[in-house]
Amino acid sequence: MKRSLRKSSTLPFILVLCFAFGCARDRQGENAALVKKAQDDLQLTKIPQVVMDGLKAKFPKAEIRKWSEEKEGDITVYDIEFKQDGWKFEADIKADGSIHNWEKAIEAKDLPEVAKAAAESEYPKSGIKEIMQITAVSDGKDVLEGYEIVLETSDGKHVEVTVAPDGKVLEDSGKRTPKEE
Repeated sequence: MKRSLRKSSTLPFILVLCFAFGCARDRQGENAALVKKAQDDLQLTKIPQVVMDGLKAKFPKAEIRKWSEEKEGDITVYDIEFKQDGWKFEADIKADGSIHNWEKAIEAKDLPEVAKAAAESEYPKSGIKEIMQITAVSDGKDVLEGYEIVLETSDGKHVEVTVAPDGKVLEDSGKRTPKEE
């Protein structure tokens, strides 16, 4: 009698496990379908392979979120926004696959004091919302170019200030021109 009770009590357990694994498999299928739809929506196949190769050479784990093709004078540049290892990045890649520049989100504690002071002097009583460290690529070497700092002003507006590593304000979206010295 005890044996038949054990067999009958394991059956519901087995059914529950089968149901759980079946649901998990369905979710994996749904997730794969969502990823494919997102990729289709992004039309990643329209990015030239040489541009993708340039991106993946520098950022092998890049998960593209958004991209656009732009003209800068005579040069075609692909502006690609992506995540890698949980961090937000952006890269401008030329049509030949070479990286023009790239940006990486950094935390406020990693922003040099001179850059922070320059942005805050432009907009006192503002709060930092986002910081992107800008790296130019020159002769195949990464060179720190500066920081894009998005601030929320005391009146709730968002402005972007680009600051050189030495603290010089290069661009100011709130004033549309660099600060005159």
